[in-house]
Amino acid sequence: MENLIEIRSAGMRYERGGRPFWALRNASLSVAAGDFVTVLGRSGSGKSTLLNIIVGLLTPTEGEVFLAGKNLAGLTDAARSELRNAAVGYVPQSAGLIPTLTVLENVRLPWYIAGTRGAEPEGRAAELLAKVGLADLADQYPGALSGGELRRVAIARALMCSPAVVVADEPTSNLDPASAQTVVELFRGIALDGGAVLMVTHDTFSLDASTRIFDMAGGTLTARPAASIETKDSGQGL
Repeated sequence: MENLIEIRSAGMRYERGGRPFWALRNASLSVAAGDFVTVLGRSGSGKSTLLNIIVGLLTPTEGEVFLAGKNLAGLTDAARSELRNAAVGYVPQSAGLIPTLTVLENVRLPWYIAGTRGAEPEGRAAELLAKVGLADLADQYPGALSGGELRRVAIARALMCSPAVVVADEPTSNLDPASAQTVVELFRGIALDGGAVLMVTHDTFSLDASTRIFDMAGGTLTARPAASIETKDSGQGL
């Protein structure tokens, strides 16, 4: 089965005070259809750097990154952006909603960016808002929403074009346990339907639903052996 995401010995090095600092070290990871992969780590462990490399927002200092079968190193910035919009439902750490658009318009935005043709998107956007528990806020503007509500709108927006893979940076941050579980079940459904999910997080809501779990600390990514993955019922952070 072809991997939708594959990184091979990827590293990201910066200079800090004249000395090298590795935000990511020798990381290898693959995600195929049907996978729900969770990367668990504290703030500052390198999780966001990992995701930004995967979706082509950062270029690694070393190693290779493949997205939907294409080597990102061989693509222009415009081609990377086009591939990201076509293949990935990306949930950034900050919701990044457009304040002058309503919640419904924000969710529908990827449809228009992608130039999608066919049935009117209103039904799809409304359905996604209902799935994240925000159907009654469709006509509101982002400034009227709480942090957790903004996060759920961003998740609905990421799913608008039915992407092959969802890449989510702290998607359960600022959510109460019930809302976090709703998001996890939504992601699990995507994987069960043949899509793929990669999420990074500092809390444990998604561990029961994950097919694989990685730990990240100090920029180093370590896979948990399947036999050692423990069931987590709590949403307590690390």
